Amino acid sequence: MTYVYDPASSCADEFINHQEILDTLDFAQAHKDDLDLCRRILDKARGNLRPLTSRAGGGEGSALRSGTAAGEGISTDHGSTISHREASVLLACDDPQINDEIKALARQIKQAYYGNRIVLFAPLYLSNYCVNGCLYCPYHAKNRQIPRRKLTQEEIRAEVVALQDMGHKRLAIEAGEDPRHNPIEYILESMETIYSVRHRNGQIRRVNVNIAATTEAEYRLLKEAGIGTYILFQETYHKQRYGQLHPTGPKSDYNWHTEAMDRAMRGGIDDVGLGVLFGLEGFAYEFAGLIMHAEHLEAAFGVGPHTISVPRVKPAMDIDPDAFDNGIPDETFEKIIALIRITVPYTGMIISTREGEAVRAAALAFGVSQISGGSRTSVGGYTQQQRPHDTEQFDVSDQRTLDEVVAWLMDNGHIPSFCTACYRAGRTGDRFMELCKAGRIQDFCQPNAILTLAEYLADYASAQTRANGLVVLERELARVSDASVGEVCRARVEEILSSDARDFRF
Repeated sequence: MTYVYDPASSCADEFINHQEILDTLDFAQAHKDDLDLCRRILDKARGNLRPLTSRAGGGEGSALRSGTAAGEGISTDHGSTISHREASVLLACDDPQINDEIKALARQIKQAYYGNRIVLFAPLYLSNYCVNGCLYCPYHAKNRQIPRRKLTQEEIRAEVVALQDMGHKRLAIEAGEDPRHNPIEYILESMETIYSVRHRNGQIRRVNVNIAATTEAEYRLLKEAGIGTYILFQETYHKQRYGQLHPTGPKSDYNWHTEAMDRAMRGGIDDVGLGVLFGLEGFAYEFAGLIMHAEHLEAAFGVGPHTISVPRVKPAMDIDPDAFDNGIPDETFEKIIALIRITVPYTGMIISTREGEAVRAAALAFGVSQISGGSRTSVGGYTQQQRPHDTEQFDVSDQRTLDEVVAWLMDNGHIPSFCTACYRAGRTGDRFMELCKAGRIQDFCQPNAILTLAEYLADYASAQTRANGLVVLERELARVSDASVGEVCRARVEEILSSDARDFRF
């Protein structure tokens, strides 16, 4: 059967169309040395520095969209000024000056949309039971070396207390796909447990969920249980390669997996998170597919991805990353991050502790807005004094404590944020996107970052981090553009630092 590329279609073979990606890569290779074209695309991308509502449709460069010839000028706005085809030309271009311009523009767009705030979270692994045969994951069903473990609700409470004592307010829960051990009822009960735990001044205020593709009915249950963002990595958008990497289990159904975000959106979850596992397939193919998926969500639902994650294949038990011959060097990885930021300016970008300090620092500069801190990728890892390795999903490259990460962020000019206000105030989905695309989300995010940093400094920070953080608070309070908001924010910071009053938010 022949499929036609259609970003608004509900069929995976049409919105992630293999032939469209191949044509895109051919076009990119044919035009990668056309520096005038690259600069026109970059000029067009600078439109992302203006509110979306002020942009005019069409314009030079729109002919690079699918199915148009140069000069036809057909434009389809998916919430960004450039398309997957235009972005792929920039990715293919290896001119040093163009690459410098890409990174400089990414920095500008990151600052315009998200400022210098960096949101912090931690993964919480509930269970490593899994029935799938994924070749890149140590949880695969045929791995007889890894101890299988599933947390009880009491053990989850203990993990949450440990995470609260670190200072975390936002978690991403993870579990393998196993209908017997990890049914949706277990996930829902676990979410209820997590939200119920109050320890000292600690509270988990947002639970994001990273579990296998499921039904629209079960997504509706997750929504009713108070899910933050539903996260599902595509792993690879190359359908043939996907089949090779997923030989057994329910995850082997490419279309069921790829169409999961559509079911989640129809089930009422309007904040969804995309991601590919770079290294499984050629990075140019994956990049084009990832941007096309974001365009699809915009075209079909009017709401793009709330987050995009950029993991790379890393060592783990029974997994050798060298067995995958599509690994990418740090320089290329950083360019991909910069181009995602340019092409999908409104999305939150996530980088995990798979990456070390140096790579994470570059990623923060070029577009990443969320990072994990003090992470443990093993089941039950937070309650153990020594970092366990026997049930880890992947090796953790950045093994610093949360306090060390917070201090590092502040030393590098960022403001660490534990904010969850938008989710709890109903600023999700199209409401969040409207504010973000108009450049107004910082009106909420900056003061909320200040308030949650004050909470961290009051309750969890080391003496040195607290001393440095108080200086950062003064710096950031002076940057609040609305004087009346700044006054309220300062009063609340003083109340937080002098009492047990918590959870103020704008």
